[in-house]
Order: sequence, then structure tokens, then C-alpha cells
Amino acid sequence: MFVQKQIEDIVELLTSLNSDTKIYLGCDSVRYTKNNRWYARYATVAIVHMNGKNGCRIFSHISHEPDFDLKKNRPKIRMMNEVSKVASLWTQLAPFIDEYDVEIHLDINTDPQYGSSCAAHEAAGYILGVTGIEPKLKPESWAASFGADGIAHGRLVSM
Repeated sequence: MFVQKQIEDIVELLTSLNSDTKIYLGCDSVRYTKNNRWYARYATVAIVHMNGKNGCRIFSHISHEPDFDLKKNRPKIRMMNEVSKVASLWTQLAPFIDEYDVEIHLDINTDPQYGSSCAAHEAAGYILGVTGIEPKLKPESWAASFGADGIAHGRLVSM
């Protein structure tokens, strides 16, 4: 997931911050075609809200992987890949962020009219089981819906 330098940068940043700091983890993806095959660009983010009032820093990882969802409007495999990536990031950061308030945001809508809803129940259970954290889903999942989305679409730049 994150490279060692990113982990070191996060740890160094956290040593200079107080306990009002909050950490938000999220992932989003964008589906695209290349050579007549479907792929997804995944952007996984750790957003550090410094001291609860001093702005934030976004750290991210981007990966490109084949997308095996057969139904574009029901992207369950892609949604669960996002969830797996967030859980992996939490596992990677857990030794360093225990003293901070951490939220996990999933870019998944619970409203059945949206395709991502097909994974809402499984995704929330997976995150709760792996991390012990109740994840935020849309519309409360801004770290994934805006932060990771901006990285995935190339609108935001991170560290």
C-alpha cells in the first residue's frame, strides 16, 4: 500500500501534532478501458486533519488493476476492492495512529437506487471486523467521496 517514505512522513507529521488531530482513511476508484479491457484506477488516501483546526495533509497511493465487474451499474467487486485497500491501509498505519481519532470512509451509497449499494452491508461488516471501527458511508464519507475521488480523477495532488 503506502511506501515506507510515506509512512515515515506521516509519523513525522504526527509527532508535531496534538491529540485533537483526526485521521481519515478512504478509497475511491474510476473505471476505464484500455486495449478493450476494463480497468480501475484506485486512489487510497490518509487525510491528517492537523490539531483539529490547522488544515490537512493528504497522503495517497494510486494503483491500476483489472476490473472484473460484469455489470457496470452494480460494481460489487470494485467496491469490495476499495474496502480491502482501506483495511490494508489501516493495518499498515495502526501501530502509529492508535492515540488519534480515526474514521474510515467508504464511497458506498446505502440507497438502493445507486449501484454501489450492492456492497454496503458486506463492506461495512468487513471494515468493522478488520478494524473495529464503524465506517462512514455516503453521504458522510467525504474522505472517500471527495478526497480519494479527487486523487482518482487527477483533480487533487497529495504528498
